[in-house]
Amino acid sequence: MGIDGGKFRVEAGFEPAGDQPNAIGKVVAGFEEMKKRQILLGVTGSGKTNTVSWVIEKLGIPTLVITHNKTLAAQLYEEFRVLFPENAVEYFVSHYDYYQPEAYIEQTDTYIGKDASINDQIERLRHSATHSLLTRKDVIVVASVSAIYGLGDPLDYENMAIRLTKGQSIERDEVIRELVNLNYHRNDIDFSHGKFRVRGDTIEIYPIYARYSIRVEFWGDKIERLTSFDPLEGKLKGEETAVLVHPAEHYSIPMERLDNAISEIESLMEEQIGYFERSGDLVAAQRIEDRTKFDIEMLKETGHVPGIENYSVHLSNRVSGDPPYTLIDYFPDEFLIVVDESHQMLPQIRGQFAADRSRKEALVENGFRLPTAYDNRPLTFEEFEKIDVKTLYLSATPGDYELGMSNQIVEQIVRPTYLIDPRITVVPAKNQIDDLMERIRERVEMSERVLVTTLTKRMAEDLTEYLIGAGFAAEYMHSETKTLERHELIRGLRLGEFDILVGINLLREGLDLPEVSLVAVLDADQEGFLRSTRALVQIIGRAARNINGEVVLYADRITKSMEAAMAETERRRELQKLYNKKYGYVPKSIEKPVGDSGLPGMRTDTGGMGRAVPKDYYDAIEICEVLNEKMKEAAENLEFELAADIRDRIRELQKKFKNENQGISPEE
Repeated sequence: MGIDGGKFRVEAGFEPAGDQPNAIGKVVAGFEEMKKRQILLGVTGSGKTNTVSWVIEKLGIPTLVITHNKTLAAQLYEEFRVLFPENAVEYFVSHYDYYQPEAYIEQTDTYIGKDASINDQIERLRHSATHSLLTRKDVIVVASVSAIYGLGDPLDYENMAIRLTKGQSIERDEVIRELVNLNYHRNDIDFSHGKFRVRGDTIEIYPIYARYSIRVEFWGDKIERLTSFDPLEGKLKGEETAVLVHPAEHYSIPMERLDNAISEIESLMEEQIGYFERSGDLVAAQRIEDRTKFDIEMLKETGHVPGIENYSVHLSNRVSGDPPYTLIDYFPDEFLIVVDESHQMLPQIRGQFAADRSRKEALVENGFRLPTAYDNRPLTFEEFEKIDVKTLYLSATPGDYELGMSNQIVEQIVRPTYLIDPRITVVPAKNQIDDLMERIRERVEMSERVLVTTLTKRMAEDLTEYLIGAGFAAEYMHSETKTLERHELIRGLRLGEFDILVGINLLREGLDLPEVSLVAVLDADQEGFLRSTRALVQIIGRAARNINGEVVLYADRITKSMEAAMAETERRRELQKLYNKKYGYVPKSIEKPVGDSGLPGMRTDTGGMGRAVPKDYYDAIEICEVLNEKMKEAAENLEFELAADIRDRIRELQKKFKNENQGISPEE
């Protein structure tokens, strides 16, 4: 199969500045010298994403950018799309709007079936990513942890594709049969992604991953014409000499291999029945027999079954215990992995396997699933470590793992705006609120904004109420604040609708607020996760986008974490000041349009509802993300009744969202 796509080309509208040129050169040279694992230690506001873009352009190889949450993935996706308008920039995250995994609670003898709602647009984007990886060489995929979860065999996905060319001798009915084998559904009325329709000697196909549909016109047993068209408007988009249609499901299997897979499943079923009977558990024996026979019948009749991923080891050329096929297997042998916010992303990867395994053990041991369900899993961290390709860790505060594994650390300290890291002031905690209010008044008079970090949600709420009572315009934000509301709060702060945002660790990363000139850290001397060296460095970075940036640490003693964070900040300040003095640069605050919410798909008008209104496929993902994470956490902790309650709440929110937005539902 031919590979399309040209070279990577960045269209940034500006040239690298500050430490960017040096960082780009060092990273590229490091990879050329076979330094396969490197750290780009970039301070907040130094333009790490732009640096990565120029690195990709110079290396010229497909790239996987993996980040630790969907919101950041969406932001990076939009940024890379702008930077690489001529290349294939793809988005690969979980396709569930909500997800209740299959589970069994032994204590109460409660079985909870899998219940999920798949976002069709996200599913399309996932297929677009795998399609691009197999047909182009200029691909950047921005992904969440979903990138390490099981996916279908890439060889099957590629080899099963239908190749149609103009002038090809093939019967119309044969094309129809092949489309059905690829899990495309015929529907002459509801023509949407993953479906096809037949009109006389014409077949119209809507590939699962494509923006436009394909019209195949026959003359006898020969393809006379191939065209692409807009399925909504019906407008012709162009003539095609050849098209490639990949399967509509990632878990697809050639029919000739299905019989062997079914035979393996039947043999394992008999083994499990015998095991349960010998153990005296006749209920489990009957259960596994009924469940498996039903699935086998479905596979025989349709070639597919709900939960087919649980039989993935039988359907692919793998042995039980082998690493699962993942998105990473769709990349060529040579590619680049960029681990964004590596100090957050790598621990997340490390924790995926154990949580998945504990849930499946209860299912397998009680006859709900065959043991090969264990092979439907994410990569272990050890398997992820063994991926021997160029890897770039991005972080202002890299973790111990990255520091130990990397062959080179490249610092990006000087910003393109030549801003210096904020000055730090330590103030006794005894009268911290009174002191804080005086400092806030000074910033408000200068039309600047303030961030305040507390240790608990209750403290954030109480402090906000106190500040409001004292006449200040303040809001709070913590983990119970819905994702969409977080973006509204951030935008409101930037617009000056209020002056003070109070929060906890949510204020450490992912906030781009150039209007903020003061960051106050209450109880900074309380050692722990929220006041560790890395946490403090990240908090300090929130004031690094404003020329008047200052951080106040309220503490009665200088802890080791405080001392280390202040020393690192001072080191960076000295390097930045020396650079500016040497080259005569004058720092300036970062300027960013307030209309840019940082979330793709948000429009700045309020639609008469007093808040920003989402307009595209990120809606359901963003509205339900907080509850979805809580639901997953509950499921991982085996609190499945709670998870089901949260799922119902998500459905209520989706219904409410539909009513508020003129009948447009998240599912649509």
